[in-house]
Amino acid sequence: MAKKADIGGKRLISLAPNTWVKWITQRSDLQVQDILNTEFQWIERESDVLLKVLSPEIGEFLLLNELQLRYNQRMPRRIRAYTALAEESYNLPVYPVLINILPPSSKQSIPQRYESEILGITAHQDYQVINLWQVDVNLVFEQKISTLLPFVPILQGGNREEKLRQAVRELRQDEQLQDLEPLLSFFASFVLDIPLVQQIMRWDMTVLRESPWYEEILKEGLQQGRQEGRQEGRQEGETQLVLRLLQRRLGTLDDTLKQQIQMLPVEQLESLAEELLDFRDVQQLQTWLKSLS
Repeated sequence: MAKKADIGGKRLISLAPNTWVKWITQRSDLQVQDILNTEFQWIERESDVLLKVLSPEIGEFLLLNELQLRYNQRMPRRIRAYTALAEESYNLPVYPVLINILPPSSKQSIPQRYESEILGITAHQDYQVINLWQVDVNLVFEQKISTLLPFVPILQGGNREEKLRQAVRELRQDEQLQDLEPLLSFFASFVLDIPLVQQIMRWDMTVLRESPWYEEILKEGLQQGRQEGRQEGRQEGETQLVLRLLQRRLGTLDDTLKQQIQMLPVEQLESLAEELLDFRDVQQLQTWLKSLS
């Protein structure tokens, strides 16, 4: 079973760090020297990956990768703080990059700079922004960017069955990539019908629950719901995920069914997440819910 750290950002980028850096910067002369510790005082995040890079032209520098499931408004300030900490800790210039995996849930601009002003004193931090939904899926296969294989379904042009099958083949041909298949299935569920995803590849909710990306989904649910403690927040997150999976598989659910699902405790939501893969119609969902009473 894949562990949480096995399918996080650091694991993915470490698969082919030189290819990743060359794609990010569009510079073919860069070489990654090391993947550095990111556990700075005050800040510790699993989505941050810090690379020490050598350029024949400018020498050594740090490439800061901040991977986010979705953009949030705190990111510019966070990147500014993290960039400063990295520069201070390693005494090297820093090239920061924000990688957003999924589009924002609401229409909002994504800035490429942090800027503040007080009493005539200004501070700003530029950074590169890469939105994966705007990245051409063909680049992954043409440039062999293995780090992006699990994200193929949500790339531009990647929401097609043939692209998913191509990504699965790539993963299965390389032994060190095979454990990324559940992560690929997770992102495929955002854009393709779950029965198709289940037919093509391995779907493992247990593995997905151990991924940092699943944890981000839980956080989204926590922020959207009414929280009165950790358990309530987790329940809201589970509910949001299960409802999304059910609507992907069965279509739009009526309000009565949604309310029934929202009343379920965490344990029953986790059971439903496993069972729904076998549902063929809404009636089977209704039968399952009746069996709980």
